[in-house]
Amino acid sequence: MKAHRDVRPVPGALHHVEIWVPDLERAAVSFGWLLEALGYTPFQSWDDGRSWRLGATYLVFERSAALTAAEHDRCRPGLNHLAFHVEDHRAVEALVAEAPRHGWTLMFPDSHPYAGGEATYAAYLEDADGFEVELVAIEGPEA
Repeated sequence: MKAHRDVRPVPGALHHVEIWVPDLERAAVSFGWLLEALGYTPFQSWDDGRSWRLGATYLVFERSAALTAAEHDRCRPGLNHLAFHVEDHRAVEALVAEAPRHGWTLMFPDSHPYAGGEATYAAYLEDADGFEVELVAIEGPEA
């Protein structure tokens, strides 16, 4: 893994996102599996947090003593979901098939894989703590 100072970010790109979670170990299992499947690598680890990095951007999951609620509600103001590019529809389906073993449930199964509309092949997953991710297939020249 390259040292942080060796990675040249694109101006305006995200540096990091920090997500507070009610159960760090549960988040490390669900998000750790997903992020590593998407090409992220473990970056930092401490008693109350873990992070994974892809290029110059990293995602942090932390259990903070300052939490004001015991659960995440994606319908409240704040983070609704994280959306990730995925290589193609086959990769989306492979992740969907494996996801339940890592604490994820497919959302909107009756309209999968077009829950976001006919023009987008995607999967929406929710973990045990109510965090949602969207996995969007990159296909065709317009992607």
